[in-house]
Amino acid sequence: MTPFYPRTKRTTLARPAATAAWLMASCALFLPQTVSAQALLPASGGTATATPNTTTVLPGTTPAPDAAITTGSISTDAGEPLLNDPTVDEDMARTNLRENTVDGLRSQLDIDRNDAQGVRFGSFVLKPTLGQTYNFESNKTGSSKEKRSYLETGLKGTLTSDWSRHQLTVTGEGTWQRNVSGSGETEPTADLEAALRLDLSEQTTATLKAGYHFEREDSTDPNAISNASVQSGIDQYTLGAGIERDFGILRGSAKIDFDRYVYGSAELENGGTLSLKDRNRNAGAVTVRVGYELSPALIPFIEASAGKSIYDLRKDTLGFERSYDSYGARAGIEADLGEKLNGEIALGYQTYRFDDNRLNDLKGFTIDGLVRWSPQRGTDVTYGVSTGIEPSTTAGESGAMVYTLSANATHELRSALVARLSNSLTLRNFQSGTSSDENVWATGAGLTWDLNRYLALTGDVSYEHTTRDSGPATNIARVGVGLTLRR
Repeated sequence: MTPFYPRTKRTTLARPAATAAWLMASCALFLPQTVSAQALLPASGGTATATPNTTTVLPGTTPAPDAAITTGSISTDAGEPLLNDPTVDEDMARTNLRENTVDGLRSQLDIDRNDAQGVRFGSFVLKPTLGQTYNFESNKTGSSKEKRSYLETGLKGTLTSDWSRHQLTVTGEGTWQRNVSGSGETEPTADLEAALRLDLSEQTTATLKAGYHFEREDSTDPNAISNASVQSGIDQYTLGAGIERDFGILRGSAKIDFDRYVYGSAELENGGTLSLKDRNRNAGAVTVRVGYELSPALIPFIEASAGKSIYDLRKDTLGFERSYDSYGARAGIEADLGEKLNGEIALGYQTYRFDDNRLNDLKGFTIDGLVRWSPQRGTDVTYGVSTGIEPSTTAGESGAMVYTLSANATHELRSALVARLSNSLTLRNFQSGTSSDENVWATGAGLTWDLNRYLALTGDVSYEHTTRDSGPATNIARVGVGLTLRR
């Protein structure tokens, strides 16, 4: 059928029959061109492409963009039409289906919708958190028992740069306690750290760190003063610098760390004070690490470290020279199997050699590792093992090797309700002297209910059990409930 074109110079209306014939002919030519298929990836792995056909355009109209009028059969790189593949249903090929999630769970519009977005300051984003909890604590050692109710106020925040290159991150956290009833020692804490990452090149990254930490010495610590009503406060200042370099299949890193420890005076039960400035010291260490990339997921490595600790006073109040040299070596493997499983574990040997010949060297095998496992979306489990050396303040005692096993888990019961579980076991082994070995088991559970993006209700319960080779056991139970405000 030949389309009917009205004359441009005639101003009279066309007859009804001619007008109807023109409309039917135009629709017959135009409508088939409006159907277009959406590209699907072929099953063979080739790229699906659409072959354009010539589209008839009515006189006096403007052609639509190419993307709007593209049509034709879908084909692979080899030129074979995808619709001719008997394994592909024609209706499926012409339908843009929703992609399912990996584990089959219902997808959500914003999985982080309960996270506060923070406050922007120029090229930085600040995420502050303020918490207030009411707690009850029961502390029993042998036949002695103390109970107290206290308020704990916590403030923490993270300031992160939003730069295209390099990154500065400042984190801070502090807690303050005030007894409401009963008696018991408060345990304030403070942490502040700034880390600057410098992207020197595509293969080289440098890191600079500085920080401050404060805590009160635990009354169950072997170095604590037995007749003190308030234990000593410990100020720790840290500095660090490191560099990492990728040499292809080899990865190398080196870092240097410096720590300054300052001990305050302990308040005695008779009202006096005891100075612990003989424990003030400076400690530094250099660590070098080399890894070999078997694959992007598995990297075996070896590591060596050497350090020196110098006390402010050459001899402590008991006449012992506590300064020491430290040496260590480790070998392990680093694994990165994606978000489901990653971490590292290493075995090694470490020793502390004291300046005083009367003090035996502290030495022993070490095991350190941290593994993160996510068995399913919304569930995260962390397993940890660490080895440390704690110098002693007891006359003739060098110190202890400390081994710690830990496990922590979080699980989303609902999108706004998260459960937490934690367990840890610490084994403190004194290699010489008269001090008793010590075992500490701690467990805890908690819930966080996000009332909205900015406000959450929290509840926690914990229990700590300490046993020694000689002396009574200590049992500490805590329960608390509170509110957390985020921005």
